[in-house]
Amino acid sequence: MRFKIVHETEYEFSSEVFLEPHKFRFKPRMAPYIKLESFALDISSSPAGLSEQLDPEDNFIHFCWFEGMHKKIIIRAESVIKTQPHNPFNFLIFPPTVNQIPFVYSTDLSPSLGPYMDTVRLDPELMAYAKELLQFKSANTLNFVIQLTSQIHNDFTLEFREEGAPYDPNETFELKRGSCRDLVWMQIQLLRNLGIAVRFVSGYYYVDVEEPRYELHAWSEVFLPGAGWVGFDPSNGIVTEHTHIAVASSSLYQNTMPVSGTIRGDATSELQTSLSIHVLDP
Repeated sequence: MRFKIVHETEYEFSSEVFLEPHKFRFKPRMAPYIKLESFALDISSSPAGLSEQLDPEDNFIHFCWFEGMHKKIIIRAESVIKTQPHNPFNFLIFPPTVNQIPFVYSTDLSPSLGPYMDTVRLDPELMAYAKELLQFKSANTLNFVIQLTSQIHNDFTLEFREEGAPYDPNETFELKRGSCRDLVWMQIQLLRNLGIAVRFVSGYYYVDVEEPRYELHAWSEVFLPGAGWVGFDPSNGIVTEHTHIAVASSSLYQNTMPVSGTIRGDATSELQTSLSIHVLDP
């Protein structure tokens, strides 16, 4: 399939402000089954300079700096993507010890996976939620992660929230609802507390429905030796395939935000976003 993705983000300020250097993360990440045919980024407040670079986790960023005062900034990213059907289970977990939780990553992997295993404190009730599923799946790693992904989808109400950091996992569990990033951050912390390396992914998800409402989506990727990074989407209860198009991934959710930067001034800001995904070639 070929997709055209148009993602527009607008910040309007109550008075003129000076834009400090900003990082923009809009360029989709390629994969063996995803090819980026074209990409264009248009910034209404023309930057004084722009540097294309990779961040420490190999995410593509546009680093921009500005001059003068600005009342508004509009960022428009247009991508054309070609994807191929992908079997997410085309792997062999190795060594076999990884098939059972708990397991320990090998010494050659542990240093690089360290940031993806940092945890926050979880309430006993939340950990019990995961451990009950773990016991039900006889501690089998892959079956457990699949079931946890499905269970979160079934047990929690998905809601739309355009701005703000993910809720604390304990708050999400208590509310039994949250945005995609809330559910993902809770899942990530549950898995990390069980010794599994997981990262936060931000990107686009195409769904074949009559009147889709698109927004930036979030899911998790678990590192399984022999498989690499495998995606799981708790908002939809599924393993990710070729219709999940990643833009950025990180051990920290804040390092996947499409726009990051500060302003100088006392103004308030209003955010508006629009996202469209069109099929060019089924």
